Parts: sequence; structure tokens; C-alpha cells
Amino acid sequence: MKVFVIGAHGQIGKKIVSKLVAQGDQVYAGIRQADQAEAFEDAGAQPVQFNLLAQPDEQALALKGMDAVVFAAGSGGQTGYDMTLMIDLDGAVKSMQAAEIAGVKRYVIISAEFTTDREKWPKALRPYYVAKFYADEWLKTRTQLDYTILQPGSLVNDAGTGRVTVNPAAGGAITRDDVATFAVQTLKTATTIGQTIALINGETPIAEAVQQ
Repeated sequence: MKVFVIGAHGQIGKKIVSKLVAQGDQVYAGIRQADQAEAFEDAGAQPVQFNLLAQPDEQALALKGMDAVVFAAGSGGQTGYDMTLMIDLDGAVKSMQAAEIAGVKRYVIISAEFTTDREKWPKALRPYYVAKFYADEWLKTRTQLDYTILQPGSLVNDAGTGRVTVNPAAGGAITRDDVATFAVQTLKTATTIGQTIALINGETPIAEAVQQ
């Protein structure tokens, strides 16, 4: 499978790229800066400079011929309201439009837990959650993409556990490694198309949880 990872240099993006390469996929790592390229070349991926501020038709040039797109980019809510809107909302939407222009159907996005429940949005990250909410809604209602929306809980950098709880009743934490593993397995699991899936660490093996 030819997969383009947007935000490949991010913490989850790097893990997604590594896992895709390890299972033999042809991986294109979307990066912002040229000096990020060498690390991905060494890891067995093809680095491609990709600008989320560019127009969809320009972004589409990089996505031509791909089997799938994974959107793992984000401002992290740390760069101010303007960049949160430009990356997490408008950048995400433009990448969806670009995928459709390029003829790519499969699209997986890393979102965040509780995006549909404003009462649970962290006060310090409200602009980020606004962006995630509307990007997810655009994907669901304004595109014809074969999408999967992953909504992980609080992200931690511990070693992956290989086990999750899907659509939990309450929030929780999940390792970035487990999010990446779930995203990679989601790409080739047709039953996840059209699904919004919340994730925290739990007791169910990821391969089994994906099939559910």
C-alpha cells in the first residue's frame, strides 16, 4: 500500500511511518522542512515537502497515486489561535479536498477525545478542540472519502501496551505508540470505514479491537 503521512515529523507521525515501513508499505513522509528529510530516508520512507498552508490543488500533486492518506499533523494548541485554525482546521480540510482532487479514497485522521462534547473540552485547549470538531464534521459531511476518525484520549509517551479500550464510557490516557499501531491497522480494515473511534489504553489487543 502507498501511504502518505501528513505530519510525519510529529510524535505520532514518526511512529506511524516507522510501523508502515516495518510491514512493507511504500511510505511517503510529508514534512515541513527540508532538513527533516534525511531521517526519513534512513528509515526507509520517501520524504516529501508538504505545506498545509498551500491550496488543495497544490497539495494534491503530492497525493497523486496514493492508496491512503493519514493526517497526523497538528499545532498541538501551542502556537496560538491563528495557527490552530490554519493547521488543525483549515489545513486538515484542505488535505481532505486535496485527497479528493488526487483521487485518493482512504483517509484516516488523528483527532481528539470528546470533540463532540463541548462540556468536556479542556479550557486551555478550546481553540484546538473547536478546530478538531469542525474538521471532523467536514470530513463526515462534506467529503466522499472512505474516512476513519480516531479520537485518542490524553496522549503519553510510555511504551506501547498493544491493548486498548474502544469507545470507552469515560476518558483516559493512551500511549502515542498505541495510537500509531491502531491507525496503521485501521488503514487495511474495511469495517473501520465511516467510523469515529475513541481510544484509550485498556485490555483488548489492538488487532482484535480494530476488527470490532
